[in-house]
Amino acid sequence: MKLIFLGPPGAGKGTHASLIAKAYELAHLSAGDCFRRNIKERTPLGAKAQSIIEKGELVPDDVVNDMMAAEIDRALQTHKGFILDGYPRTLNQAEALDALASQRGIEIDLAINFETDERIIVDRLSGRRIAPSTGKIYHVRNMPPKVEGVCDETGEKLVQRKDDQPGTIKNRLEVYHRETAPLIDYYRDKGILRDVDGNPGVGVIERNINPILESLKEKT
Repeated sequence: MKLIFLGPPGAGKGTHASLIAKAYELAHLSAGDCFRRNIKERTPLGAKAQSIIEKGELVPDDVVNDMMAAEIDRALQTHKGFILDGYPRTLNQAEALDALASQRGIEIDLAINFETDERIIVDRLSGRRIAPSTGKIYHVRNMPPKVEGVCDETGEKLVQRKDDQPGTIKNRLEVYHRETAPLIDYYRDKGILRDVDGNPGVGVIERNINPILESLKEKT
């Protein structure tokens, strides 16, 4: 299966991508994680991206596309498929992904759109905490660690990313609606979009997604 998860920040894409990737033996390709790893490992693309970021500029689509193309190629060597989380983010990136898929002889099976109310998004993001070394996500109320403020796995202090602070959430949502939301109609027009209610808890959403994936699995 080759899947794309769409939806605003805080919709739960990363959480469900991680769960589904394990269940179906897929690679979870989080664009943010891929960027951070490439920058940390000082790969050529990571170094290029970092130099752009340090100038305060947005990483251009061609650099993003090249990085994600390399991640997709690597994933297809080791997994049965992949879930793209946070990519594509623009129509230009979606068109580049189409070209890549055509070149590789693969097909995107489904784009799942997590429809989520803005008030729930704000609550989820402002309550989210991250383990700095691993990127593992917690929530102060919905998915708290065993010990308050401490990662279950590493024992390190959890932090709140700047992106998840209330002052920046509004801007993230504005960018999403301007640049990424048009992808919903893009994939709907292709006939591969499925909408999922992203408002309930993790367990309910998972139960709603599983029949969609099982039906797709039978066809592939």
